[in-house]
Amino acid sequence: MAKTVRFGVIGCGMMGREFASAAARWMHLDADLPRPEIIAACNRSAGKLEWFKKNVPTLRLATCDYRELLEREDVDAVYVAVPHALHEEIYIACLRAGKHLMGEKPFGMDKEQNDAIAAECAKHPELFVRCTSQFPYFPAAQIMIDWIRLGKFGRLIEVRSGLLHSSDLDLNKPINWKRMVKENGEYGCMGDLGIHAEHIPFRAGWRPKTVCAKLSKLVAKRPDGKGGVAECDTWDNATLLCDAEDADGNTFPMTFEMKRLFPGSTNDWYLEVYGMDMAAKISTGDAGAFHFTASWGKERAWSRISVGYKTMIPAITSPILEFGYPDSILQMWAAFMAEFDGRKVPFGCFSVEETRLSHALQTAALRSHAEARVVFICTGRGPKL
Repeated sequence: MAKTVRFGVIGCGMMGREFASAAARWMHLDADLPRPEIIAACNRSAGKLEWFKKNVPTLRLATCDYRELLEREDVDAVYVAVPHALHEEIYIACLRAGKHLMGEKPFGMDKEQNDAIAAECAKHPELFVRCTSQFPYFPAAQIMIDWIRLGKFGRLIEVRSGLLHSSDLDLNKPINWKRMVKENGEYGCMGDLGIHAEHIPFRAGWRPKTVCAKLSKLVAKRPDGKGGVAECDTWDNATLLCDAEDADGNTFPMTFEMKRLFPGSTNDWYLEVYGMDMAAKISTGDAGAFHFTASWGKERAWSRISVGYKTMIPAITSPILEFGYPDSILQMWAAFMAEFDGRKVPFGCFSVEETRLSHALQTAALRSHAEARVVFICTGRGPKL
């Protein structure tokens, strides 16, 4: 019988509720994994705690003070989903309290904060620490990961990866913390969206060596939700043009897009890999499909297959049915719990080492844009496929 891991949730917004929903649906997994049980919830305003009180029957504590949650001996692990400006303070407090940690991206508001979190992680090797990134758990992404691992693409010609959405095209949408540097950080859209684009390329061992960044601020003001207006001072869109290197030392261009203002894309995560032997592309805009090239002699033709519900962690849904966003959240948490239990999984959650690479890239991107030049990046290797 799988053991239960008692969780506290710090930050009861959308992602905190998504975790609670995934934990409630643990029976959906057809695997003997440790089960997360949410026993404590914390939010800095009391209103969002009401949802947890109403919908999480295992809840024993609802508080506005995260320190009260961390003091509980019956909390084994913590999921933290708070604005970026709070990451350093709360993540380090979790580690010092002896709690295993799943933290939201970007794992620190800037590189200095990320370095401090990583240094604290190094002091606690007994604790399991990961960062969220759910899109690689779509079935089509798992096929892409397998093909990369098997070397099906041959020598790489080009890689493109990104997350595009268009909700900010609504200029009447009230401002939130992601549009304010004081809570989101200087990275802007890169801090919020970057790790989603970077997860598979980084795990594949494709390391950006240089970056030329094009950043845009397109909306200067938004309604403040109180009858007035507020300044939007973060970057809305980012395109990072990188020279990258594979594990064999070959170089190729790799492009990352992180955009909040992209007409026609509700929330489109994509990855395209072009190689000398073949190419493939996936997108949540066509979530059930895997596109790849088939050889017709000297020519290449695009083919499309319907993937179905073929997941990394087995589930009860028939493979002929459709997979969606809540399923990717459940698969991500299943991967976390499996690794937490010491099991090997085909594709694990974003690691602390990979967050350091993400910060190195995004810090260099800020400098590239400010100085209008290509900037070199010093990077490590991290985990591998």
